[in-house]
Amino acid sequence: MSDAPNPLELPAYARSLGITVHGEDAGLPVLTVDFGPMVEGRPQHFHGGATAGLLETAGYAALRTALLAAGRDPQLKPINITVQYLAAGKSKSSFALGRITRLGRRNANVTVEAWQDDRSRPIATAVMNILMV
Repeated sequence: MSDAPNPLELPAYARSLGITVHGEDAGLPVLTVDFGPMVEGRPQHFHGGATAGLLETAGYAALRTALLAAGRDPQLKPINITVQYLAAGKSKSSFALGRITRLGRRNANVTVEAWQDDRSRPIATAVMNILMV
């Protein structure tokens, strides 16, 4: 039995929002969150913080998955996260997928997209720079 953390074990914050693993794309986890009172901002729309939480969680899940596959298990510390809101999240499920742009020894760069009905029309994107120690 391995003591290595499960890359798909989401943190408490993500679980409190209702974020779950929906599936995978090219070996990286696709996360989802259903619309409901825990993520609602103005009536019938996702709160920006919930959208950012989904993006951040998807970015860390992608990085953790890739690192564990490479036999690495560093502590991850955010350097910065920039979120761009492109469209209002409506009262339906949202999805997010992180992709690793650069993976070095001490730093990683990850891009993340969130969408609802059409993956080619994201509702928000994020760029994450992460320190690995």
